[in-house]
Amino acid sequence: MQPLPIPCPRDLIPDATDIFGAVYRAAKAQGAVFVAIEREGQHWTVKADVLTAGAGHRVDAAVNEALRAAIVRLVRERQAGPDAYAGPVYFMLHDVPNEDRARELAAAFHAALYGDLQPLARAVPGSGPDR
Repeated sequence: MQPLPIPCPRDLIPDATDIFGAVYRAAKAQGAVFVAIEREGQHWTVKADVLTAGAGHRVDAAVNEALRAAIVRLVRERQAGPDAYAGPVYFMLHDVPNEDRARELAAAFHAALYGDLQPLARAVPGSGPDR
């Protein structure tokens, strides 16, 4: 797999349905933040993990707080399932209603985990730097 650009546009977010292990190993081999979506029945899951980026990759407290706020808002608004996982190094949303929204959220999470909160603020208003 080719390394993902930073930030990664939604169209390039990998669909890891049935190939999660390969996508995760590729991110780890590249020393990059893992991000992917997976189809689960009629819904989608968004996954992001900073462990694959290595020990030198740091996510500051403001980013973690913004991601947690976004996840709480998405769950509260029923745009994701209540079994979401909100970091600090692994982030997951279940029951995202469609692929396009899953890609948008995954791209926003990816950008945030590299320090750019603007895509997250657009994808989940009220969760970014201007909340």
